[in-house]
Amino acid sequence: MQRTMLKAKLHRVHVTHSELHYEGSCAIDDDLLEAADIHEYQQIDIYNVNNGERFTTYAIRAQRGSGIISVNGAAARRASPGDILIIATYAIYDEIELKNFHPQLVYVNEQNQMVARRDEIPVQAA
Repeated sequence: MQRTMLKAKLHRVHVTHSELHYEGSCAIDDDLLEAADIHEYQQIDIYNVNNGERFTTYAIRAQRGSGIISVNGAAARRASPGDILIIATYAIYDEIELKNFHPQLVYVNEQNQMVARRDEIPVQAA
């Protein structure tokens, strides 16, 4: 059996730019791409915490250390500067691969600078 699992996420990044007339994509600070092992042109899913929009696009590189998160093209209608996003990637794993599976979870501050990296989501108390 194969399962589609969360491979990586950038948790609560802040949109810095929204460029409607730019070729569709999401520009992401190269430091964050590297931390989450997201490749340029890789498919990403974006969840907008502010308005509930969920959409799919692809990642492109933004300048390393810039903190840029730019939602471009048609997707720019779904996110505005200041919005908080979760950017996720998924991969398909077989049962053997799942034995060593851990997602790459990247947490940022308000300037989109990485502050923590984990491989599991902490259990929340009831």
